[in-house]
Amino acid sequence: MSDTTMTAAATDSSQNGQLEFLVKGDHHPQNGTLLGFWIYLMSDCLIFAALFATYGVLGRSYAGGPTGMELFDLSLIAINTSLLLVSSITYGFAMLQMQANKVKGTMFWLAVTGMLGLGFLSLELYEFHHLIHVGAGPQTSGFWTAFFALVGTHGLHVFFGIVWLVTLLFQLKKHGLIPENKRRVFCLSMFWHFLDVVWVGVFTYVYLMGVLP
Repeated sequence: MSDTTMTAAATDSSQNGQLEFLVKGDHHPQNGTLLGFWIYLMSDCLIFAALFATYGVLGRSYAGGPTGMELFDLSLIAINTSLLLVSSITYGFAMLQMQANKVKGTMFWLAVTGMLGLGFLSLELYEFHHLIHVGAGPQTSGFWTAFFALVGTHGLHVFFGIVWLVTLLFQLKKHGLIPENKRRVFCLSMFWHFLDVVWVGVFTYVYLMGVLP
């Protein structure tokens, strides 16, 4: 488009007193948000892959310090795992309520999911505090450095997921199930289930294999 044409378009707009776009139509690409979020999740997969690989290399580097077999409490970890897995089910209920256009039902199950996530974080922080108290901090050995890096990074993701969930609850209360909020609920669903899949790997590779001699 030439400068003359653009000037003419701007003149017409100023004369009508309205703001007009030179390019008509929807400026938001269809499914652009979901595509971008999938790309983000793939980048997160690379982060966790690097942390799992680091743990695999340092998994037996105890430096004369305590081992996972000596300190891991599988009963506590089993409860923690159950909380996170159940939270995936409750998020599924929230998705069903959203598809039925029930705002209160969606908010209720999202709130339940958030409470389960908080329970998971509370037990994880308790575990970290206990390990550090008995002398198994991140600086103790390569094994514990890799352990805190991997498990702590996952915990941070859960924390930010809860912050996102609380923000979404306020948006749902104010605006309801508008298309934008539905898209946000769906994106958070992918993020939350992704964290569950990663935790299954942590539970198996770090804790279950960690108690083996």
